[in-house]
Amino acid sequence: MTSREIVDPMASVRAYLAASSSSSTRRAYASDWADFTTWCSQILEQPLPALPETIARYLAQLADGGSKTSTIQRRIAALAAAHRAAGFDPPPTSAEGVRATMRGIRRTLGARQTRKAPTTAELLGRVLHNLPKTLQGLRDRAILLVSFAAALRRSELVALHVHHIERRPRGIVIHIAGSKTDQEGKGEQLPVPNGRQLRPVDALDAWLEAAGITEGPIFREIDRHGKVGLTPLSGRSIARIVKRAVKACGLDESIFSGHSMRAGFVTTALADKQDPLKVAKISRHKKIDTLRIYDRKEADFDDHAGGGFL
Repeated sequence: MTSREIVDPMASVRAYLAASSSSSTRRAYASDWADFTTWCSQILEQPLPALPETIARYLAQLADGGSKTSTIQRRIAALAAAHRAAGFDPPPTSAEGVRATMRGIRRTLGARQTRKAPTTAELLGRVLHNLPKTLQGLRDRAILLVSFAAALRRSELVALHVHHIERRPRGIVIHIAGSKTDQEGKGEQLPVPNGRQLRPVDALDAWLEAAGITEGPIFREIDRHGKVGLTPLSGRSIARIVKRAVKACGLDESIFSGHSMRAGFVTTALADKQDPLKVAKISRHKKIDTLRIYDRKEADFDDHAGGGFL
C-alpha cells in the first residue's frame, strides 16, 4: 500500500476505533489523532503514513509545550494504532529516531506522574458526614460509596443501569458490561457487601427509592427544580461531584478527582494489609506490581530501622 492509495487519512482511525471495545480508548485516540493531523497540516506534512522525523518533531513540540510524559506516550500509541489499522506495520513510531526522542523526553521531563489524592475509607467517612440531606445529597452519597466499594472507573460508574445490579443476601453484585481491562467485552462481576460502617448498598437503595428509579441509568442529572432526568451523568460530572464533596469537607479540591474513589479503595485495602491478589480481584488490575502506585509510601515506615528509637 502506498500513500497515493490513501484517499481519506481518517479512514484508518475510524477502522481502528470501530474495532476497539473501550469507549475511553476510542475518545482518547480520536482526540490524539485529530491533534496530530491538525499539526501536520500546519507544517505541510502528511499524517499517514507519517515520516519518523515528522513524528519525532511532533513529540518534541509536545514536550516543549508542557505535555506530561504519560500524555506523549499515549499519543505514540494512538499514532501507532492508526498506522497499523491502515496497513503500515511496523508503524513509523517504531523507528529508532522516534524511540530515541522519547527516551530523551523521559530523561528530561521525568516519567513520574502527578497522581491525585486517594479518598480513603477514613477520609470518605468525613466527606459523607458533610453531604446535604437532599435528593442531590442522596445521589452523591451513593455515587461516592458505590464507586469506592467496587473500585469503579468513572466510565464504568456512569454506564451502570438498574439491570446491572444483582441482589444477593449479603449484598449486591455489579455486572460490568465492558471496561478498560476487559477489552473483549466478556463482562465482569463485582461483589459489594452490605457493609457495617459505610454501608454502600444502603446508600444505593436510598437513592433509587428517593429518585423513583426502577430501570435505566442509575446515576442521573438533577435539574435546579429537583427533577431527576433520564440521561446518565458524564464522567466529568462525577469528577465535579467528588471535588464539590471534598471541598465541603474543608479539603483542597484540586488534589482530588473522579479517580480518587477507586484509588481510595485500593489504598485503604493495602494499608489494611489485605492480600494484593484479593485487592486486584476487585480493582481488576492485571499486574500486581501496578498496585504499588497506590501504596502511598506508608509501607516505607513499616519495620523502619529507626522506628524503635527515633
